[in-house]
Amino acid sequence: MDKEQARQRIAELREEIHYHNYRYYVLDQPVISDAEYDRMFRQLEELEARFPDLITPDSPTQRVGAPPREELGTVVHRVPLLSLQSIYSEEEMRHFVETAIAEAGEEVTFVAEPKYDGLAVNLTYEGGILTVAATRGDGFTGEDITDNVRTIKTVPLKLLAEDGEPLPEVVEIRGEIYIPVAAFRELNRRREEAGEPLFANPRNAAAGSVRQLDSAITAARPLNIYVYGVGAVSGYEFSSEWEVLQTLRRWGFRVDECNVLCRSSAECLEFYHSLAQQREQLPYEIDGVVFKVNELAAQQKLGTRTRSPRWAVAYKFPARQETTRIRDIIVSVGRMGALTPVALLEPVQIGGAMVQRASLHNQDEIDRKDIRIGDTVIIERAGDVIPHVVKVVTERRTGAERKFRLPDTCPVCGTEVLRTEGDPIVHCPNIDCPAQLRGRIEHFASRRAMDIEGLGEKLVVQLVASNLVRHLPDIYDLTVPQLTCLERMGEKSAQNLLKALEASKQTTLARFLYALSIVHVGEYVARLLAEHFGALSAVEQASYDELVAIAGIGPEIANSILHFFSQERNRQIVRELLDKGIQIRQEEAAAATLAGKTFVFTGVLSSFTREEATAQVERRGGRVTSSVSSRTDYVVVGENPGSKYQRAQELGVTVIGEEEFRELIESS
Repeated sequence: MDKEQARQRIAELREEIHYHNYRYYVLDQPVISDAEYDRMFRQLEELEARFPDLITPDSPTQRVGAPPREELGTVVHRVPLLSLQSIYSEEEMRHFVETAIAEAGEEVTFVAEPKYDGLAVNLTYEGGILTVAATRGDGFTGEDITDNVRTIKTVPLKLLAEDGEPLPEVVEIRGEIYIPVAAFRELNRRREEAGEPLFANPRNAAAGSVRQLDSAITAARPLNIYVYGVGAVSGYEFSSEWEVLQTLRRWGFRVDECNVLCRSSAECLEFYHSLAQQREQLPYEIDGVVFKVNELAAQQKLGTRTRSPRWAVAYKFPARQETTRIRDIIVSVGRMGALTPVALLEPVQIGGAMVQRASLHNQDEIDRKDIRIGDTVIIERAGDVIPHVVKVVTERRTGAERKFRLPDTCPVCGTEVLRTEGDPIVHCPNIDCPAQLRGRIEHFASRRAMDIEGLGEKLVVQLVASNLVRHLPDIYDLTVPQLTCLERMGEKSAQNLLKALEASKQTTLARFLYALSIVHVGEYVARLLAEHFGALSAVEQASYDELVAIAGIGPEIANSILHFFSQERNRQIVRELLDKGIQIRQEEAAAATLAGKTFVFTGVLSSFTREEATAQVERRGGRVTSSVSSRTDYVVVGENPGSKYQRAQELGVTVIGEEEFRELIESS
């Protein structure tokens, strides 16, 4: 793979991973298995390692998880709540132990504990009193779930102190909120009796329960917690992870009795295999074992990567598998137009769930595994959630099996599908496709697209279901009487939405292009197009040669843009949107006044989002990185800055506040 091919594949992987991060961390609705996600992430890491100059601050490898939802308040973690590197073999386990011993010292030991399948949380206690509870979020900023966590009876509201033992001034407690297996089954039984939709698994049920806006709903759910570590601590000292666990138990927390202390890779592996055998009998869901270097001094020596600590790993269990038969293969059209082949299976129980469907992902995957209708296959419920086909049992073929090909036209609207070289995903480019309508409206209204406040997922569902909106431009024809007929939509809310719709009509070319959901045209590409062409008509009429001449736009993106605007219905939708009053104002291209300058952001910015601030720097030729070095020119400090601020002071790097940053941007 040459550098240009790597650049394109990296862009594809980043877009997919960002989307799946959003599905998993924000919506709690994953659509791929953990194992498949890990494979994508590893491929991205490997490509970025081979081509380090292609690493950008917005790469998923430079962050943890996904941003918190806007419905809940946000909390900045004093110490980042990083995710763990996943490993899958005894060889990787031995390598982790040997590396730790070699780099940190022969006296290193390891704490082994179950890897719970729940929701990671950070509990802050000040003066021994629970003051804030937050989700992991993006590892640095999480969602404020304090009121909901207070309803969980196993979470101490006040730390216990034995025999006058001093308590820390401030301490962050890390743990996992979960629903026990038996309680989950009972919860789903009651929901079924009440005619309510069932939860897919205990993890989704726990995550959804904790994120309720009404804490009374949370209080009614059978939530529990195990704690396993600390983040920031002041006024108290620990020397080891094992001491942390024993202290947390004294302070009144639930600490798992399964945890053990290991002194070698052999002991670590023995515990792993032992817990794997007990897995089905445990009262809670786990998907592996976490191994941590015990000594905190050794952890300091080993340090951290951008995304995960070097002193801990998660050794995942093999996914559960069963054998069944493919009855048929159908095509599902996703919310952004992706055509996904789906196998209809003879029902089979895997990990306590009845599996009847499995995603086949794309035609390349079908061809690679030679999957045919009628085949006997091995199905895996990787991560105990999403089923997929591991392999075909060719020995059981009868000759009656039939090969499958994705259609040349969308099965929903009949539009010719978009196939681009190097991209395994086939798309329906029709902006008006009924299968995509909800997703396209949600994207169109999103904050970084047309920014229509109030036009969220729940309202969009009602608008489409009631036939008030049949095509994207219909949103601009909505009236107060129509809206007030909908659930939870009063006159004031309706008027506010209409004001937001009216305000959205004043936009920029970059936002409008991004809002159209053109395949492979994200914010960055939309900005490139806007800066190069300056007018929508010029983009619509652009040739292939004109598009690929723009730095950052390759053949795949160019073909996607050409295909989108070659569809008469797409052009008609664009015209209708303009006829509704959308006015695209001109944006002057920013001069490269920050060329060669490197910026780092730390703390919470109040005037900009990180993405907006980064875009402002990049538009002027500057560069944004995630770590401070002697080559950093500016460190921009918001509220509650982290260790980057201290590092900047140590290195003598220029530190500026948010107002100074704004002045610097405006003056350039």
